[in-house]
Amino acid sequence: MTQSDAPERLNLRKIRVAGVQAEPAFLDLDKSTAKAIDLIERAGAEGADLIGFPETFIPSYPNWYETLGESPKSRNFDRELFKNSVEIPGEHISAVASACARARVNAVVGVNERRNGATGTMWNTNVHINREGVIVSKHQKYVPTTGERQVHAPGNTGYLNSFKTDFGTVSALICGENSNPLGLYAAALSYPVVHVSSWPAYFYPYFPMHHAIQTASAGLAYSLKTFVVASVARIPENYIDAVAETDEQREFLIQERALKKGALVIDPTGKVVADGSGSDDELLIVDIDLEDVVIPKMVADFAGHYNRPELFAPLFERRGHDAPEQ
Repeated sequence: MTQSDAPERLNLRKIRVAGVQAEPAFLDLDKSTAKAIDLIERAGAEGADLIGFPETFIPSYPNWYETLGESPKSRNFDRELFKNSVEIPGEHISAVASACARARVNAVVGVNERRNGATGTMWNTNVHINREGVIVSKHQKYVPTTGERQVHAPGNTGYLNSFKTDFGTVSALICGENSNPLGLYAAALSYPVVHVSSWPAYFYPYFPMHHAIQTASAGLAYSLKTFVVASVARIPENYIDAVAETDEQREFLIQERALKKGALVIDPTGKVVADGSGSDDELLIVDIDLEDVVIPKMVADFAGHYNRPELFAPLFERRGHDAPEQ
């Protein structure tokens, strides 16, 4: 066996992760990009190896559909979202990548992506950047959720949702797709040691967002036997001023903002090891030991010995939910 044929030594080590729990600059591409760069540089100064951003942090998530529904006002916000969205490749995402290189931080950056040079079509996208400042890949959300369907197209980046770093594979999914069994299986096949789950600032008043985030992220961590960094946006004050039309809407958004819902870090058993809720800090920074993924994975490896994919293959011959029941 030559040296080039020799298997790599598994190098699981302690790393530091940073989950973003910050307000974006509402519908402002330049300011949101600058905010992301600042957070990356701060994470790097704290010695972080990885930073995870909320859903479409640059330049904001279309949360107005949670409050206003479809209306002329919502459509005006849509137009501003399009005008302030990110092109890949493009100068704004290149500036973010350069910040990762300066700070020596790997990153999962949530952006609202616009088709380059066009006047239509956007995606809900996570951009994967390594600590050398290379945009390694991107993942467009498989299927837009609720109000996103007014602005986002279904993703066309395929099933892949992970990228390689110097400490192992990082996978990432966006909001509701962190509960998608097939998305989780696609992540499992890459054997991630850390997963980033990206979330917006709030859901409908009747749906408890932070409970959903913790439930989905803990279930994912337990199933994939990986650490999870759940990143959460917070509500900017000028968002409330721009969106709220009634006293009831304003009061709900003010209360949600005051809660300061935070990022989470969850271990491979599904246990929450850190919760940034209530903190004024815009980053939740936690040290984790990647060796902790091994024993749980030896018990249940859904990408390997603890699964029988060949038994389930016939399900896909039905070609999705439109096929008749057997």
